[in-house]
Amino acid sequence: MTPDIAATALAAARDAAAAAAEIIRHYWRRGVEVELKSDATPVTVADREAEQAIRKILQAALPQASIYGEEFGMQGERGGLLWLVDPLDGTKSFVRRTPFFSTQIALMDGDELVLGVSSAPIYGETMWASAGQGAWLDGDRVKVAATDAISAASISTGNVKTLTGDARWDALGALIRDSNRIRGYGDFCHYHLLARGSLDLVIESDVNILDVAALAVIVREAGGVFTDLDGAPLTLDTRSVLAGTAAIHAKALQRLRL
Repeated sequence: MTPDIAATALAAARDAAAAAAEIIRHYWRRGVEVELKSDATPVTVADREAEQAIRKILQAALPQASIYGEEFGMQGERGGLLWLVDPLDGTKSFVRRTPFFSTQIALMDGDELVLGVSSAPIYGETMWASAGQGAWLDGDRVKVAATDAISAASISTGNVKTLTGDARWDALGALIRDSNRIRGYGDFCHYHLLARGSLDLVIESDVNILDVAALAVIVREAGGVFTDLDGAPLTLDTRSVLAGTAAIHAKALQRLRL
């Protein structure tokens, strides 16, 4: 991807996230009816309208790119440039009136994640990053912490339900006991905290690539490491996350590896 295309893509992603934020704020104030999708997860008019607005902006800016979105699936072919869009990640929080939801927009070039925008309009933060250009929070560059010892590490977990029946569960418990602090911020929030140096490790299961693709770019550009729980790179099939400072990620991976 050329620098010109990268700049165009980042501007479009930020504009698309801002357009989605306006729609989300409107329905946040007004309230919405909740429907259940075939997998029993909730969806609202805010999800659908936000994705439609995002698609319109992204398609106009980069007509050669395909789009894969949470609500309307794949538009175009899989090869080349592919937008990954979750217009309202955290719909359960949205309908329960808690501000821990966001718009996630990422761009893949082939198999590589190269751009990410994470917008949390009610929480009040927007982060973005593109490959080689650093990670940014509302215009200020951010970096992960320099933490290198588990005993000093702050850890956040999310969606660990499946891990309770996993062979890693005991190892996770030992890791938590040896750490400095454990929290469960969840969703976009703990990745924002990690990227700006307020956390050192995030552990999640039961994720979808649309939930974390943009956040992976942001954490990496902030100097962190972002893989699945086996240490593998992210793909469209990724279902778990281990993200942290380089030193803490390496030590946690060694302890959690099956």
